[in-house]
Amino acid sequence: MNLHPYCEPIAMLLGTWRGEGRGFYPTISDFTYTEEVVFGHVGKPFLTYSQRTWDPATEAPMHAETGFWRCAEQGTLEVLLVHPFGLAEVSTGRVEGETVSVSTIATVPVPSAKVVSEVTRTLTVGSGVLTYEISMAAVGEPLQAHLEGRLEKIG
Repeated sequence: MNLHPYCEPIAMLLGTWRGEGRGFYPTISDFTYTEEVVFGHVGKPFLTYSQRTWDPATEAPMHAETGFWRCAEQGTLEVLLVHPFGLAEVSTGRVEGETVSVSTIATVPVPSAKVVSEVTRTLTVGSGVLTYEISMAAVGEPLQAHLEGRLEKIG
């Protein structure tokens, strides 16, 4: 099946990516993780997305998220993600060459979730490597760097 033409600017994301990342935030201890991300498509104007991380030493699961990267006209994106800690994340952004940048326009927590008020994501793809930086404003802290990773395309 053919990729929808609106998704051509982010076609470089398609596939399975695996690698390492690290996290940091003022309210938690620094940590490292192994990660796998899968971007797929079904021919409609969106990419499917799933992500999971695990502890590199024990292989215990750490985090997961899933959703859709909706492709709009002229390289604009609308991203819908859900997190198992009880948050829905809605973002918009743009594609510029090999870099994709999105920022939240809304975060919706369930009543028991920690408050996350803003998230930004920047992904860059080149030579079979996807790197990213994620910043977050949460639990009363201002927007600041939270996660970074380097993944290699494995499929």
